[in-house]
Amino acid sequence: MQLSREALLRAYRQMKVIREFEERLHVDIQTGEIAGFTHLYCGQEAVAVGVCEHLSVEDKIVSTHRGHGHCLAKGCDVNGMMKEIWGSREGLCKGKGGSMHIADVDKGMLGANGIVGAGAPIAVGAGISCKIDGKGHVAITFSGDGACNQGTTFEAMNMAVVTKAATIFVFENNHYSEHTGFEYAVGTNKDIASRAEAFGMKVWRGDGTDFFSVFETMREVLEYVRVPGNGPAAVEFDTERFFGHFEGDPQRYRGPGELDRIRAERDCLKKFRESVTAAKLLAHEDLDALDAEVLEAIEESVRQAKAADRPTAEDVLTDVYISY
Repeated sequence: MQLSREALLRAYRQMKVIREFEERLHVDIQTGEIAGFTHLYCGQEAVAVGVCEHLSVEDKIVSTHRGHGHCLAKGCDVNGMMKEIWGSREGLCKGKGGSMHIADVDKGMLGANGIVGAGAPIAVGAGISCKIDGKGHVAITFSGDGACNQGTTFEAMNMAVVTKAATIFVFENNHYSEHTGFEYAVGTNKDIASRAEAFGMKVWRGDGTDFFSVFETMREVLEYVRVPGNGPAAVEFDTERFFGHFEGDPQRYRGPGELDRIRAERDCLKKFRESVTAAKLLAHEDLDALDAEVLEAIEESVRQAKAADRPTAEDVLTDVYISY
């Protein structure tokens, strides 16, 4: 499926926004001005964008503790997100969510989650809602390879099959569950997708470092799940994360030269640029211009976040309970 020039530029920009957003946080977190744990998404941008470029506002996603990329790919405002992470009351969640609990229901982003595997049951509920609605919308849960070992994920996959929920389980296999290697932590069969297949759902696999692989794979998955009565599906994308499990993680579990190798050979932005310029679909100048535009946008988001109002003592008592 050949994308238009406009679609290619948009996809690259979305991935670049995520990359520079995370790279800037990696720098600013070192100053101590940003509170709380932060888990960066650098390296996995092709998955978030390749999935979310197919989605409408009515389609729902549920994210993980490594959720900034999913939020941005789903259309969450970059300034609102930066303000949220900096703890401003002008942030997407008024500074109360922070890095691991950002949500924007108006964009169909039902929330990041600090508990591994906790997003899957939420996505099944949203998928049942989509099924009942009957308009062809879907709910997607993003999970890492660590979540594939969680009971919540297994229960959610079973319930999705039983109820024929319009839910897609997207597993981003970045090879590390926190600090534990995938080869050790996952049993004899290293194929995560086949675990979902055992529950009776259709599964797909793709290269998570290649935007075009993700995009085309998700086109097929979504065509299937949007058909009433087909029920859920799962997809596994093999990808990489460039930073540690959390900011401050020394990554001593990495092999010699591993980070240099994956940044050189498995960088989804590099691969995208090489692919589209070799095919003469875009020129290096087009992408360089976008790079400059994105860097300025991220710089502006930081300027706004630093200057934005901070919560007051009275704000502690707001948005605690909802009266139905």
